Amino acid sequence: MTYIKKIQRYKTSFIFLIILLFVLMFFVSTLGTANILFKESVIIIFSKLPLVNRYISSDGISDSHILIVTDIRFPRILLSALIGIALSGTGVVFQSIFKNPMADPYVLGVSSGAAFGATLAIIFGFEATFIGFSAITIMAFVFALLTTLLVYNIGSIGSRTSVVALLLAGIALSFLLSSLISLLMTLHREQIQKIVFWTMGSVSAASWKHVIVSCPIILVGSIFFIAFARDLNIMLMGDETAKNLGLEVEKSKKILLVIASIVAASAVSVSGIIGFVGLIVPHIFRLIVGPDHRILIPFSLVGGAILMIIADTLARTLIQPTEIPVGVITSLFGAPFFLFLLCRNKKNNSMR
Repeated sequence: MTYIKKIQRYKTSFIFLIILLFVLMFFVSTLGTANILFKESVIIIFSKLPLVNRYISSDGISDSHILIVTDIRFPRILLSALIGIALSGTGVVFQSIFKNPMADPYVLGVSSGAAFGATLAIIFGFEATFIGFSAITIMAFVFALLTTLLVYNIGSIGSRTSVVALLLAGIALSFLLSSLISLLMTLHREQIQKIVFWTMGSVSAASWKHVIVSCPIILVGSIFFIAFARDLNIMLMGDETAKNLGLEVEKSKKILLVIASIVAASAVSVSGIIGFVGLIVPHIFRLIVGPDHRILIPFSLVGGAILMIIADTLARTLIQPTEIPVGVITSLFGAPFFLFLLCRNKKNNSMR
């Protein structure tokens, strides 16, 4: 297959993936306790869009259905998609920078920092809100960034960033913060259920405010990931080779680490800890489209959105009216799939 035909095939596949994402978003908005038709959902959403709404009317659809779709289900679907984009995008970046297939968005201690911040807010009963956001969300975001900053300072040697030192510092701080969380839970047993539920991951509290604030951070970060795709490709050749090719390796790493950390913190602060999305999505698409980041990153971003929407839909519909934390769903499906990938890789290596 020629290079041009290969690119054309990827373009067609990517367009199909985008269409699948939008169809899925409309379809899952019909699922739940209230029985809403697919056609009704499409009409409701388009009737709220600027420019388009003058041609589409939601007259004839019950107010309760309109409220359910526009104020409850669709903000949650969009937030799930954004979280999937954030986790899968940062997963690709971290796996490339650390040259470690096991690296995920939380490798720099983002998740542990966020969990520690949220735990403090829950235990001390911070009920304050800022522009509509609870103290738990704000504390999670702040502590996620503070932890990442601390890890970065520990892992930096002068003007140079040691990937190994960053990885080890992230692991060490993650264990330390996890221990502190366990200690706080032991001392405040009455708050254990709330803390555990947050750390399992959930988007049940999703609102348009969460979407509006998270969207610019995650989408701008994703654009940066795509813009640095060529640099990530060159980094795969090794730092010395990359330098010889004219790439400012340290500068690119620092920019990507900072952006990826902010994007990951933005996601985890509104959803809690959701595992395996940033780990398995890049692996899946690396097997399908190859290691070229110019192709891998866009596919992973859309694939992450699709996976998170499916996972959250299962979380809220499998055992109605009880809701399963979405982090449990991603782990239940992600862990076996990842073990399958490892076994497959082991089998392929043994045949060589």
